[in-house]
Amino acid sequence: MTIAGSDSGGGAGIQADLKTFSALGVYGASAITAITAQNTRAVTAVRTLDPEIVVAQIEAVLSDIDVHAIKIGMLGTSELTRAVARAIAGYDGPIVLDPVMVAKSGDRLLDEDAVAALREHLLPRATILTPNLPEAAALTDGSEATEQDMMEKQGRALLAYGCQSVLVKGGHGTGPTCTDLLIDAGGSEAFVSKRLDTANTHGTGCTFSSAIAAEMAKGAAPRRAVATAHSWLVRAIEGADTLTIGHGHGPVHHFIDLWNSSRIGPGRPIKI
Repeated sequence: MTIAGSDSGGGAGIQADLKTFSALGVYGASAITAITAQNTRAVTAVRTLDPEIVVAQIEAVLSDIDVHAIKIGMLGTSELTRAVARAIAGYDGPIVLDPVMVAKSGDRLLDEDAVAALREHLLPRATILTPNLPEAAALTDGSEATEQDMMEKQGRALLAYGCQSVLVKGGHGTGPTCTDLLIDAGGSEAFVSKRLDTANTHGTGCTFSSAIAAEMAKGAAPRRAVATAHSWLVRAIEGADTLTIGHGHGPVHHFIDLWNSSRIGPGRPIKI
């Protein structure tokens, strides 16, 4: 299940989450927290939903469907953050928390006063917290990490809020390689890949956290889930330039494996 905002352009948020779930072979349910008007170039409007309807969505799903993992993305406000925390209070499965703060376009998606609510009410519930470099800095009131030691230091500071593990994502970094660092009580593990030269990375964070949740829903332990999700995301980014979506930061290719194996895609026959 994903609890997140809607992206009208289809590259991030709920839409990216559900595509990811489908691509990785799990059924996706959802609770929408906000409506955004956005495309590959900008977010032009944001409307958060009433906490009551968000809670009603979550309760409707959890009361009927056997949910094996929850991914939480955009929350927007402190009121919504606290409401979501209350709604999942009785849930005892894995929770992947992606602290969405700023869109790829630079538009802010989380109120300043919601950061404290996120730390207090949801970080203690997270099986895996998945901040990118700017988000890890904001959550620890520090500067953006520029090296792995700094990433680990911020990750350990975030563990102190009660989450079981922290994946500090290095996509916003520089250099020829991209390092995602998973930190937990047992130590740390780096997942390193070549930094790909593409502008089509819209929704990468949403997609990565959803992929981790999908793997955990299938029974994978956190480290195995991150490893599998990392490898799959690299393929999705590698295939992003084969799509021609919009005129700005296009989405990753969520269905790269399916399209390659079945020859489904633009101008390709469907294999029955």
